[in-house]
Amino acid sequence: MKKLVAEFIGTMWLVLGGCGSAVLAAGVPDIGIGLVGVSLAFGLTVLTGAYALGHISGGHFNPAVSVGLWIGGRFDKKDLLPYIGSQVLGGVFGAAILYLIISSSADFTGVGSSPGAFATNFYDANVYGVNFGVIGALVTEIVMTFMFLIVILGATHKNASPGFGGMAIGLALTLIHLISIPVTNTSVNPARSTAVAIFANANAMGQLWLFWVAPIVGAVLAGLVYKFISSDNK
Repeated sequence: MKKLVAEFIGTMWLVLGGCGSAVLAAGVPDIGIGLVGVSLAFGLTVLTGAYALGHISGGHFNPAVSVGLWIGGRFDKKDLLPYIGSQVLGGVFGAAILYLIISSSADFTGVGSSPGAFATNFYDANVYGVNFGVIGALVTEIVMTFMFLIVILGATHKNASPGFGGMAIGLALTLIHLISIPVTNTSVNPARSTAVAIFANANAMGQLWLFWVAPIVGAVLAGLVYKFISSDNK
């Protein structure tokens, strides 16, 4: 139970910190943090969460990470569904807190119906000046999640430099966002995508399938590849 609570809190923090930075701070005129700031925010939530909670639950905070670690031989299958459930619930709780914050504004009229509203993920949408289709979104999310899991599996290997795993993982997530925010608003995390989509419009929910399928495919591939290339996968 303690592990599930840790995963709940960690995923809540990821959604509140990462998506919150996009919703509350990215677009503030003149002093907004922009896409670079949002990328850093997502990386920092994982970095801080990993060091705070990793010793309790492993610091997954992401269903794709749990799946990839299971495929890679680092995670017990019996814990997979409970972890995913805790991550989704934690993400939704974080999104609910964010919704309460923005809805307190006197100017609040809803989260909006445009793609990317409330930090939702998207494809076939010209949000940042380029319209990337479903194939581009699939490829991006699969490859980015694949590399994220490769970093996680490598940085947490018993032969890796001790104490630096959380830093490597957080920086990897930052880089992933710097690359892929213009394509999909960056998911690589089904719990993060589901959490904000619930509070957004029907279009976000209709596209949510991709942000479950692609990250899990990328995670499975990474687990298989790393298990192959690593001589000792403990």
